[in-house]
Amino acid sequence: MARHAGVSRATVSRVVNGSTTVDPALREIVTQAVDDLNYVPNAAARALMTRRTDSVTLVAAEGDDRVFGDPFFAQIVRGASQELTRAGVQLSLSMTQSDLQISSLSRYLAGGHTDGVLLISEHGGHRLAEKLVEAGIPVVIGGRPLDPAVEVPYVDNDNVAGGRLAAEHLRARGCRRVATIAGPADMSAGCDRLEGFRQGLGPDFREDLVEHGLFTMASGEAAATRLFERSPDIDGIFVASDLMALGAISVIRKLGKRVPDDVAIVGFDDIELASMAEPSLTTIRQRTENQGRLMARLLLRQLGHEVDDVESEPAPSTPDGRGIVQHVDLIERESA
Repeated sequence: MARHAGVSRATVSRVVNGSTTVDPALREIVTQAVDDLNYVPNAAARALMTRRTDSVTLVAAEGDDRVFGDPFFAQIVRGASQELTRAGVQLSLSMTQSDLQISSLSRYLAGGHTDGVLLISEHGGHRLAEKLVEAGIPVVIGGRPLDPAVEVPYVDNDNVAGGRLAAEHLRARGCRRVATIAGPADMSAGCDRLEGFRQGLGPDFREDLVEHGLFTMASGEAAATRLFERSPDIDGIFVASDLMALGAISVIRKLGKRVPDDVAIVGFDDIELASMAEPSLTTIRQRTENQGRLMARLLLRQLGHEVDDVESEPAPSTPDGRGIVQHVDLIERESA
């Protein structure tokens, strides 16, 4: 290419690698040579020289049925991808669930196949974040790490406040026997939303009116069935995800009850289906796409990229110096 352009190899190298010190006229000549010869940089060779792959891996600690069936994941990917693309960094997706898959993925990533990891849907028993940190891989977690000993940057939504808002709304509406379908007990989102609900109900909180689900519609149906078998007079339910809430509503209808007249429902997430449901779902809105953007920017900073701050209304808080916690809002619709 240097021969074709009539310039030195060093000039070609500076132009191809984005140097700003090249004379504009020479840059134009080299750019034309790139087009003429259909030149594409060899990523493998560049990685050997720079020890950088210009790629980031988004790891979802879930099976493919959850990743492709829950809008939460698509919104995280959308937000992260926008920021990484602007920085010239490629995004790859990996799903891992079993201990064997997690060990295999940890070894693969530690082999220099990625510059950093965005980890979402972490379960406490996986120890994936800890393994990645031990391997020297920069990590940002989506959600508060369940183990406080794992000191890595994270971006979360204020799940405690969201659970509290839901409980207070159901009480203000006049519900007297209020239950909850909480998320998985080995995930910080599940624990924090349940804790907020507990705070919001205060002395009216009842342990026997708690069931856990897996953030899926089917698990919401199963949990609601168990609740009504134990306590048919439940008149309000906080459900820790919109998908589980939609599953709970289907059970309530099968029992011949009406939402919200007989049972009021509050979900969590504010996915698109929440406003389209019948009745439309009152829910806690979290800023999932912005969460993905913030995660990407934190990781890019670790990798040495210059990035601007992400605007968020209201501004996110940083409770412990390494975590960003976004505000949540109650969105009132027809179900409560």
